[in-house]
Amino acid sequence: MSNYSSETVSQSQSEMKYGEREIAEGQLITFPNPRVGRRYDVSITLPEFTCKCPFSGYPDFATIYITYVPDERVVELKALKLYINSYRDRYISHEESANQILDDFVAACDPLAVTIKADFTPRGNVHTVVEVRHQKDV
Repeated sequence: MSNYSSETVSQSQSEMKYGEREIAEGQLITFPNPRVGRRYDVSITLPEFTCKCPFSGYPDFATIYITYVPDERVVELKALKLYINSYRDRYISHEESANQILDDFVAACDPLAVTIKADFTPRGNVHTVVEVRHQKDV
């Protein structure tokens, strides 16, 4: 016999889990670039991006590729993971998700250059790749 009553199970299902709380509270965090003045590329792959189609509500899945040249700040990876996970229940188009990620990334760490590539899993025989860029005026 289980130690859990249906009331206990119902309560635990309605409470926000710690991971959900971290995602909801998450924001892009940066730290000082350890090599300011040296031009180098940072490439990050996030293969578990999800969001929802704003028209059908169907889930969309993508791999997000971020390649950037830091200036004064570098993005913290756990914070980036939580930020990306915050899209999972958002109704947002492929184009808008790539552009919003770019805008938020630029606002957080003001890189010399950044490219965001959102490679969406085919759905209904359609494969979409959205690539957006930012170049800092120096």
